[in-house]
Amino acid sequence: MAATERLTWLGHATVVVEVAGARLLTDPVLRNRVAHLRRLSPPLHSAASADIDAVLVSHLHFDHLDVPSLRRLGRSIPLFVPRGAGRFLRRVGFTDVTELGAGDEVDVGRARVTALRADHDGRRRPLGPAAETLGFALAGEKTVYFAGDTDLFDDMASLAGLVDVALLPVWGWGPTLGPGHMDPAAAARAVALLRPRVAVPIHWGTLFPVGLEHLRRAALFEPPRAFARLVAEAGDDVVVRVLSPGDSLDLDSALDGDAPR
Repeated sequence: MAATERLTWLGHATVVVEVAGARLLTDPVLRNRVAHLRRLSPPLHSAASADIDAVLVSHLHFDHLDVPSLRRLGRSIPLFVPRGAGRFLRRVGFTDVTELGAGDEVDVGRARVTALRADHDGRRRPLGPAAETLGFALAGEKTVYFAGDTDLFDDMASLAGLVDVALLPVWGWGPTLGPGHMDPAAAARAVALLRPRVAVPIHWGTLFPVGLEHLRRAALFEPPRAFARLVAEAGDDVVVRVLSPGDSLDLDSALDGDAPR
């Protein structure tokens, strides 16, 4: 009997994707504080990120590559990272690091991981290394597209018809949104290009600068609602599933139209 395929959103860009029997973790931020950012959603239970087979890192920004979070997973955890990031991660003690460029493919057990283009500045500011920025396609019985952190770009259309579930960023980590990100309107346009069967908004409502929670508090909950509304208005026949941190989505049920668990 085939293993259940599901995803669990842990907040921000951190998602456990289970396909073809593999447990893959994207951009893990597992702590309650990263630099000047505080986690406003409930703390994570350690079991949420247990038994991970490999970690996929989209780029080097602190809210996507958090070294203390990676250390919780063990220094020998397999890491798949953008070109230019390997030396940095080996220097801080990780022993199983593979660099990928857009178009590269690797297998994790029976799951196929394909590195994809993203449009975002991946430098680790202020003085850290520069590296590429990636999205990933994670394929088993179903294919999940993890966009990472990206602006809208026309070549997303090359994935049309190939993606069952799209994990799309719809905001950032504060009251305003800087360049290189998608807001709800841009993410809705990405849906029109990608044409997934199900879209899940990520990168919202989790992290916020310490002391600024009172400014534009709507940024903590409004982006996914706006995204869902815009996708529905476009009439693209794509189902939007808005999850809370810790929620899981059974891919078979989601694609059959059932609600998330």
